[in-house]
Amino acid sequence: MAEKLTLSVEEAAKLLGIGRNLCYDRVKTGEIPVIKIGKRLLVPKAALEKLLAEPQPLKLTPAGK
Repeated sequence: MAEKLTLSVEEAAKLLGIGRNLCYDRVKTGEIPVIKIGKRLLVPKAALEKLLAEPQPLKLTPAGK
């Protein structure tokens, strides 16, 4: 049997070690890429692996500014 190419948002959250609601929030902001098929939101494994392989630096601002 072929390996799945996509994950549900819940599966992606478990894999990332974050909560389901946080994962849905990040999907909404576009941080976690998804494809929509009907009513389902699916996270492509390849896009998730690319996201993890190329972490973005934090944009921190100094305190009080």
